[in-house]
Amino acid sequence: MAKKSGKSVSFDAMIKFFMIRFQIPTRQDIQKIVNRLDQLEKTIEKNTFCGKPKRSGSSNVGGGNTRISGSVQASNASDIILKAIKGSVQGLGYTGISEITDFDEKKIRNVLHRLHKTGKIQRKRRGLYVAVD
Repeated sequence: MAKKSGKSVSFDAMIKFFMIRFQIPTRQDIQKIVNRLDQLEKTIEKNTFCGKPKRSGSSNVGGGNTRISGSVQASNASDIILKAIKGSVQGLGYTGISEITDFDEKKIRNVLHRLHKTGKIQRKRRGLYVAVD
């Protein structure tokens, strides 16, 4: 048999080759991910109110006495919108709800549909919603 000539491959070079070839993350890659997760957790802790900063004070929207406390601690968007509608004398529409809650129109539309379907609110007329007692 003939002997092969050439350099022998080092163990470290072989490991690096396999890590690159099979896309195995290195310790540094994992540390970068862990650091990024820590940053994201801190950001989430700062903004725990549906991803938006908490509002302070009160709003007067839509005529009548529709004052809603901005420090309402509700568990989800449905509760927040329902409390806003209950605080309104004449009912609220999309613009009134969006001014109070700072939710976008799509989210408000979905939540209003869900609340109407479950019977928690009524449509007084097109675009005006009142709470069911």
